[in-house]
Amino acid sequence: MLSTFIIALREGLEAALIVGILVAYVVKTGRSNLLKPIWSGVLLALALSFGLGAFLSYSSTQLSERGEEIFAGASSVIAVALVTWMVFWMKRAARGLRDELHGKVDKAHLGGPITIAVTAFFAVAREGLETALFVYSNFRTVGAASSATVGLLLGLALAVTLGYLIYRRAVKINLSSFFTITGVALIVIAAGVLSYGIHEFQEVGWLPGAEAFIWDVTGWMPKESLVASLLGGTIGFDTTTSWLQGLFYSSYLIAVLIPYLSQKVSKKATPVNA
Repeated sequence: MLSTFIIALREGLEAALIVGILVAYVVKTGRSNLLKPIWSGVLLALALSFGLGAFLSYSSTQLSERGEEIFAGASSVIAVALVTWMVFWMKRAARGLRDELHGKVDKAHLGGPITIAVTAFFAVAREGLETALFVYSNFRTVGAASSATVGLLLGLALAVTLGYLIYRRAVKINLSSFFTITGVALIVIAAGVLSYGIHEFQEVGWLPGAEAFIWDVTGWMPKESLVASLLGGTIGFDTTTSWLQGLFYSSYLIAVLIPYLSQKVSKKATPVNA
């Protein structure tokens, strides 16, 4: 639940801020007639994102057991790659995000409403499609679909609320600190997703060491227990973890966290208005 909440909050707030920047700019510049195509592009991007999530869930149920393991492993690795790129991109681009979007709106305005809708669509679709794939992979890692769904819905609801309040200048938060902290949380979650993907490839037989465990604590901590579910949903802990899983998990954290925390960013929050 906690992991899907963090994913939805982080990605949802990014999308909400992007929409807020686009809406605030066209209103301030007296181009309110562009609001309809902007919202049309946003809604289409959201529909595509939810559609991808539904497609992934449906497709995985139609595969054989071996095919499902391959699909789960591949989607986990792809999701980790995308979310890793995303957290670095957002940290680097946060300072100039407003100006970049303003420039895109100005250029798209020359092409008419359809071009504006396309601009809004791609701005939001990038976040939505990444979120759909990462949430799907995380759902499989967590295992408990009901609690994970609750976390997803709560995260999205809070993200939309915060996005609206920031747009209305009713609340101020240091977005740089927010995205840095949630970025670290996403990297830890991604490490767990990667470990799960490695496990699936071991089950298929593509990677060795499926039975060579660092630990096997299922004797006193069943996989279905509350503690195991909580640890699995936050740090990717598995009651039976192979040496290869542990190697990829720790290597990913070291290789990603060190440069991520070393990367310099602006200390100021990225403004939404204007």
